[in-house]
Amino acid sequence: MTVTSEATAVWQGSLTEGSGTVAFGSSGLGTFPIDWKARSEGSASVTTPEELIAAAHSSCFSMALSHALAAHGTPPSSIDTTASVTFKPGTGITGSHLNVNAVVPGLSAADFDRIAAEAKSGCPVSQALAGIEITLEATLA
Repeated sequence: MTVTSEATAVWQGSLTEGSGTVAFGSSGLGTFPIDWKARSEGSASVTTPEELIAAAHSSCFSMALSHALAAHGTPPSSIDTTASVTFKPGTGITGSHLNVNAVVPGLSAADFDRIAAEAKSGCPVSQALAGIEITLEATLA
């Protein structure tokens, strides 16, 4: 089965003076403001394409890691992943850093590191982001 997810962006005005919204059509989670100032300077109240990519990357990696750990016979109790996606105006998206903390009973640190690295490579969002550097910091709690 193939699943297609949709979001819609509406923009008014020039890049630097304009603004818009992005709406999650598939889930109906809501509509959120977007603008260049937030993207180039940061914001605590306006989202950016990079934040949306970070949400996709952190959730995809967590799912991939959970699956890989279960296949190894050591399902996780919990996985907490933060993805930090970096944007440089004039250059573009330069990287995504995954920081994961997991509770996995009965798993050695060496096995966790290996499985986490494999999950990073196997995650479909990581594969879609193949044009940028993806780094991983994995901690077994």
